[in-house]
Amino acid sequence: MGKQKRERTLADSEAKAVCRMLRVSPQKLNLVAASIRGKKVGAALADLTFSRKRISGDVKKTLMSAIANAENNHDLDVDNLVVAEAFVGKALVMKRFQPRARGRVGRIQKPFSNLTIVVREVEETA
Repeated sequence: MGKQKRERTLADSEAKAVCRMLRVSPQKLNLVAASIRGKKVGAALADLTFSRKRISGDVKKTLMSAIANAENNHDLDVDNLVVAEAFVGKALVMKRFQPRARGRVGRIQKPFSNLTIVVREVEETA
């Protein structure tokens, strides 16, 4: 008997990688994700390699995972891949408290984010 096989949510020419619980605010992560959106994979990797943002290393790791998924699981050509989507979601927020003057308390929020990268194979135009 067993479970029914779940239909694939992506097209046949797409592959996806998800990185969860990144220790950075979604707003900061979205700045890096926006810098690679719509670019060819080689250019996006080069941008992330030389980016000065701390989180760009984790974004690069996720992009490389999406490329590996496309190559190994879906038999797509790496040279024709484009970053179709790179979107950021909110994860949990750790709340910490810092003592302040006159017996008050300062609330510190430490947000986490989720990152999803979808790469798509495009046909080369001659």
